[in-house]
Amino acid sequence: MSIKHDALPRMSQKQLILKHLTTGRNLSQHAARELYRVERLAARITELKDDGHDIVTISAQDVTGRRYSLYRLREAHRNPGVEGIY
Repeated sequence: MSIKHDALPRMSQKQLILKHLTTGRNLSQHAARELYRVERLAARITELKDDGHDIVTISAQDVTGRRYSLYRLREAHRNPGVEGIY
């Protein structure tokens, strides 16, 4: 399923990322770029952490050995009933 960027409500990048994370899903740089046009996810995550959000970083590795980070809200801060990786 593809999201039309023009259909996205006018939200800041931080708001979009936080909304995504509160659903219980992880977010990678690739997904942030594709879904929300966010180029500097790590910077937005740092800002959200500075705002008091409890976000954990998960180190991952793809099949080619390339390392990347996934971000996720700690369980106590997520909305119940919604899970997923992306």
